[in-house]
Amino acid sequence: MSGGVELVVIGADGGPERSFGGSARAARGARLLAEALPGVCFDTGNQGCRTTLVPPGADANTILTALREAAKQEGRWLVVCLLGQLVADPRARRLALVTAGSTPDNAYRRGLAWDWVVSTMVHGAQEEALLLVDAVAAPDTWAALGGSTGEQGAAELLAHSRVPLWGRVGPYPGGRRGRSAVLPGAEGSFSWALARVLEKGVPGAPPAVGPADLQPAVVAELARGELASGVEARLLVPPAGGRLLIRNRAAVRGALAGLSVSEELLAVLWRESAPTDPPSA
Repeated sequence: MSGGVELVVIGADGGPERSFGGSARAARGARLLAEALPGVCFDTGNQGCRTTLVPPGADANTILTALREAAKQEGRWLVVCLLGQLVADPRARRLALVTAGSTPDNAYRRGLAWDWVVSTMVHGAQEEALLLVDAVAAPDTWAALGGSTGEQGAAELLAHSRVPLWGRVGPYPGGRRGRSAVLPGAEGSFSWALARVLEKGVPGAPPAVGPADLQPAVVAELARGELASGVEARLLVPPAGGRLLIRNRAAVRGALAGLSVSEELLAVLWRESAPTDPPSA
């Protein structure tokens, strides 16, 4: 599917282990994004976006294989969504996404290593890449990430110059205190907020917007969850620029508001048959 979007959505469920309860709603958030994102890719739509929704109970090798298969496809963009609970190695130098069947003793070794994901995206056949993150971290991993400010080693653990990040990483204290955390996929999480913004659009914004244009609206949605929980998270802000364009449904609704029913139908047909080259091409 040359010229399209490869979308890989990974919502990893850590299983029944209580200390990995931060991933309990990750599969739900993954489904939200897998449903919301394809239809709003401005110059491709559903037909030009191939979506891979990885089963929540998949192990690290299965997830990585799915990601590598998607990265081999030539196209304009590789968009990867990573949802679940993060864990650091004992030296707090590397991160992994907790996968099913993990225990506190082997979670880092069995999990999906963050650098595997980033390396696969860097070497993909697509022109641009974007990594969406909706994750939580237990206290030791949260400390390695520098907490909400990201002052301690977060750049080394998370960032890569060729893989822009967009999302939220929050703390997960575990136990009964974990009930107050905003879990990935739950109400107030990044995936929940982004899905709401994509559905509603941003009034007053252009018909085609980039991730940075949507960020203020997403932050406004996230604030509701953080105010309710009292838990401060770290936001990953997408850079301005790039050619990934997203349909602003609020602008489309505004443009069609004054048309008759027959004219609305004509407008929809025109939009679906319009050339697939983005406005920036």
